Amino acid sequence: MSENRAPIYLDNNATTRIDPSVVQTMLPFFTEQFGNASSAHAFGNEAAVAVRQARRSLSDLLGSAYDHEIVFTSGGTEANNAAILSALATQEGRDEIVTTSVEHSAVLALTEQLAARGVKTRIIAVDACGRLDIEAFRCALGPRTAIASVMWANNETGTIFPVECLAGLTREAGALFHTDAVQAIGKVRLNLKDSAIDMLSLSAHKLHGPKGVGALYLRKGTKFQPLICGGSQERGRRGGTENIPGIVGLGKAAELAAERVEPERTRIGALRDRLEQGILHNGECVVLGDIRNRLANTTNIAFDHLEGEAIAYRLNRAGIAVSLGSACSSGSMQPSHVLRAMQVPAWRMHGAVRFSLSRETSLAEVDEAVCAVSDIVTRMRASSRATVREQTS
Repeated sequence: MSENRAPIYLDNNATTRIDPSVVQTMLPFFTEQFGNASSAHAFGNEAAVAVRQARRSLSDLLGSAYDHEIVFTSGGTEANNAAILSALATQEGRDEIVTTSVEHSAVLALTEQLAARGVKTRIIAVDACGRLDIEAFRCALGPRTAIASVMWANNETGTIFPVECLAGLTREAGALFHTDAVQAIGKVRLNLKDSAIDMLSLSAHKLHGPKGVGALYLRKGTKFQPLICGGSQERGRRGGTENIPGIVGLGKAAELAAERVEPERTRIGALRDRLEQGILHNGECVVLGDIRNRLANTTNIAFDHLEGEAIAYRLNRAGIAVSLGSACSSGSMQPSHVLRAMQVPAWRMHGAVRFSLSRETSLAEVDEAVCAVSDIVTRMRASSRATVREQTS
């Protein structure tokens, strides 16, 4: 690889680069159009109009029936917490949670805290491909279920869950259904008005928008207790002065995603397959997750008997950014809870590396990444074999 080439970013499930047009759309709201959307003057009206437009754009992307079903938040984590805690507070006679063993920490950390306080939490297992046990999910639902929370797509493997089916089962049980769709937004087509999904969480920085802003979709008529109390912003559902530049940026990112979701899914899927096939050609590695039903941009490849951390480190030295899994757990020495839930054997799990592409990923970058991975893995295996020979001689 050329020492003068630009770095290659293949960690888009952790965050995406903000689109330049999103930045341009946001800039006036830091300077000229700086008003508070709650203020009753021209400056405030400019901000309020911008918020309404962003809400409409996001509603269009989600396929929701009403713009006011969108509640702006600080991100996916806040939206997840708000959904689950509200359901427990508003569903009379219902005090149980159903979720899965592979959720993001924004859901699992909260449910663990609630379980420590005595809230019954039913954790549904997945199989070796990361697919949910739907019959176990159905059986876990009952008269005391307040909410079922299941991610739309897994951030580590890309595996997509049948959330619309699960939402239907949950509605039949009389409970609310929430999905953490942070990884799915902009990558799959949504039509919430025709689904049984009651609440959905998303984050702008996963679809080339700014960090620090997200949203909770809240179906009209769903009982809701705010997580953050204060003023009357967001129809009283989320107190605090709105982050106008962030909301405007999310709205613009939603517009771009709506235009590009179908063509980009096909193009990115082809690049992902090329990357995957090039790496698998070296042998002694395998793709983790449901390869028939996953996000087009994601592949999690496990290199048998090697350390994924060492591979990622060497790739970083070569100017290629990848991940060992969720960025939220990158400081942990524990193996991924997702791969443990899938019962991936230790000699394979420790060699797992996640590659996640975006609409900015090019064919040349994919080919350079394949060459770099192949070279690194070949060298590591040769070194490992040499060490074994020395130890046995």
